[in-house]
Amino acid sequence: MHESWKPFLKSEFEKPYFKELSGFLHSEYETKTIFPRKELVFRAFTTDLNSVKVVILGQDPYHTPGAAEGLAFSVPASQPIPPSLINIYKEIDSDIGRHANTRGSLASWQKQGVLLLNTVLTVEAHRAGSHRGKGWEIFTTEVIKYLNRERENLVFMLWGRDARNKKTLINTSRHLVLEAAHPSPLSAYHGFFGCRHFSKCNEYLVKHGREGIVW
Repeated sequence: MHESWKPFLKSEFEKPYFKELSGFLHSEYETKTIFPRKELVFRAFTTDLNSVKVVILGQDPYHTPGAAEGLAFSVPASQPIPPSLINIYKEIDSDIGRHANTRGSLASWQKQGVLLLNTVLTVEAHRAGSHRGKGWEIFTTEVIKYLNRERENLVFMLWGRDARNKKTLINTSRHLVLEAAHPSPLSAYHGFFGCRHFSKCNEYLVKHGREGIVW
C-alpha cells in the first residue's frame, strides 16, 4: 500500500470491527478459495491518496477464478473482459467516443488517480456477496468518510445499491457525486447506460483545474 494511506489504515486495523474481520478472513483463506489473492486485497490503496481525483465504488470482487485483482471492475490483461466491464466500455464509447483500454486491466485508470474500490473487498469462489456483512462495509464507509474530509473536489461514481448507500457520507458542496445502476447485465439497462458519468467527471475535473481522465 502507498505510504500516504498508512496512518488511516493503521488506525482502522486496530479497531475491534477490523480485528473481527481479520479473524474471519484468516479462517476463510485457510479453508476455502477466496478472491482476490491475499496480497491483492488492498491493491486499491497503492493509489497515492494525494493523487486521487476520482473514486469508483462497486460491490464485491469478481468471484470466478483468475478475475479479481484488487481493483474494482478490473481484471488481469490475460483474462477475458467481464460483462460488467464490457458495459462500462460501451457507456464510455457512447459518452465520449471511444475507450482507451484494449483489455480488461484498469491499471491505467489507477495511474491517473482513479481509486477503484469495492464496498466489500473479498469474496468466496463462485458465491457472489458471500463476504457481505462481515465488516468490510464498515471499513469502506470509513474510507469514504476519510476521502470526503481530507480531499476536495473529488468525483465519486457510485454504481449499484451498495455503493449508492454511501452517498450520505459525502459533502456534495465539496465533491461531485454521480449515481447510477450497477453496470452488470442484470441492471445496466435500468440507469447505467446513458448516465454519461465519464464526460461529467472530466468536465468537473477540468473546471477545478485538473486534467481529465483518459478513459
